[in-house]
Amino acid sequence: MIAARSQSATDAPGLPPIKKPVASVTRLTLTEFRCYAHARVEVGPGAIVLTGPNGAGKTNLLEAISLLSPGRGLRSARSADFQRIGADHDAVWGVAATIAGPDGETLAGTGREPGSERRIIQIDGKPGKSQAALTQIVSVVWLTPHMDRLFVEGAKSRRRFLDRLTFGFDPAHAGRVTRHDLALRQRARLLAERPGETAWLDAVEAELAATGVALAAARVDMVARLARALDAATGPFPRPIVAAEGPVESRLMGQPALAVEDWLREVLMRNRNSDSVHGETQVGAHRGDLAVTHREKNMPAALTSTGEQKAILVAIILAAARLATAERGRTPILLLDEVAAHLDETRRQALYAEIGALGAQAWMTGTDRSLFETLEGDAQHFTIRDAHITHA
Repeated sequence: MIAARSQSATDAPGLPPIKKPVASVTRLTLTEFRCYAHARVEVGPGAIVLTGPNGAGKTNLLEAISLLSPGRGLRSARSADFQRIGADHDAVWGVAATIAGPDGETLAGTGREPGSERRIIQIDGKPGKSQAALTQIVSVVWLTPHMDRLFVEGAKSRRRFLDRLTFGFDPAHAGRVTRHDLALRQRARLLAERPGETAWLDAVEAELAATGVALAAARVDMVARLARALDAATGPFPRPIVAAEGPVESRLMGQPALAVEDWLREVLMRNRNSDSVHGETQVGAHRGDLAVTHREKNMPAALTSTGEQKAILVAIILAAARLATAERGRTPILLLDEVAAHLDETRRQALYAEIGALGAQAWMTGTDRSLFETLEGDAQHFTIRDAHITHA
């Protein structure tokens, strides 16, 4: 393994200079993670290009960075899945990163707790109370080839995508998601095993209604701000129309939150028998969706071509990054896996220029280095082969 360090981009036609301080990973260390027994890479801010053959370990590197945010990373994997195949039985996987921000450097780490499959968090050597603590340090947003089907798959993936965008603006949102999911599971267990415990059900449903309304309200607010950012966008990417949909979301647009909370609590109580038969809670924030429409074609995103769907996704990510920079002075780290392969030349150049204008640290992967040739001299290039990283 060769640890390499390159400088940040400077004045160049393809990548404008970084204009404002942003959070970026400066050192990333992996231990027994996926295909890496041990790896360390040191980088600067700006664009980072990782090229190499399929299966070399490029996406695994991005996945490690994605774990610096709440959740299960860009593959939604279990903790056990991160463990390197062939590692010693008592070895545990770990990801550590030095993150440089406006207030200095922070050491953030995550990994498997020895003797269990629980994922733990450390910040500057001290245990983090929860994954939500990571949102106070850095915001991470990603696009992967699997997300090309985001608009044609079920609403669950779109809710998860919207929640990740919301984390960057509202650190408390991660806690809401966790509490809501816990209350949802508790209610399902009570209905299945102890349906006569009405006092417990009342308490759990009150929590589910409160967290559900707070969760949906944060999503509605995020979508409204995102819509304004997309409306103001220029350039070759689409300007999609986005809207928050769902039984809770629709009521929040016309009623006070407390009234919606009372309504949801009553619905949950009324639906106990029906939900018990179906084996699921049929009404709540977990039924919300992100509706996306191609503005120029007046067509649901799901009905557009694969290339247009990719362009719409990129447009949303860039709009969220601009919004975060303008509102919070905090540009998210972008993880763009194989993103250039599905964009035409005009849109590729627009993407690279936007990354430079934002000053974002953007990790981009690809098998074909020629797709990034306009970034030569501006980006930091690394080659990955068989889990070995070399400075190109």
